[in-house]
Amino acid sequence: MDARTPTNRLTPILITLGIILLTAAYLLWIGREPICKCGYVKLWHGVVVSAENSQHLTDWYTPSHIIHGFLFFGALWLVARRMTLGWRLAIATLVECAWEIVENSDAVIERYRTVTISLDYYGDSVINTVFDVLAMILGFWLAAKLPVWVTVGLIVLFEGVTMLIIRDGLALNVLMLLYPLDSVAQWQAGR
Repeated sequence: MDARTPTNRLTPILITLGIILLTAAYLLWIGREPICKCGYVKLWHGVVVSAENSQHLTDWYTPSHIIHGFLFFGALWLVARRMTLGWRLAIATLVECAWEIVENSDAVIERYRTVTISLDYYGDSVINTVFDVLAMILGFWLAAKLPVWVTVGLIVLFEGVTMLIIRDGLALNVLMLLYPLDSVAQWQAGR
């Protein structure tokens, strides 16, 4: 069989779905909440400094996960462009899910609470994690379809809007997690 047969095209999709399901199962196993402790699921939760942030389907951090998809597509295009799109998506999903597992570890949750504005953060709900991964997949798919300049423009737009509205975004999140700056923390807190 060659790579164009339906079975071979379906394999990376099934592996991608399996990775997502195993990630959700692991997070449930370690005690993460399946849905918001509030008892319901919303399509959008827009209050960042709240116990419900990262508990519903989408929130202000969803654009960051779309950007992950853009970045993973670009990186895999550079280093593995001979690989089919499906296999590159499976790799991107594995990386995203690995990050979600690390992000929801007690050590990283405590780090977020210590050095960022996320004082009420106690980890993502499992449904939020699954939708974060789906947002990454959306970003990966968009990057495969859109011209590079549009993808770059979307990154700038997403980062600019989230920095303007919630004083956070992917770049600031990474900065504050790895190298927290008091001046940025004060700006994020509105001081």
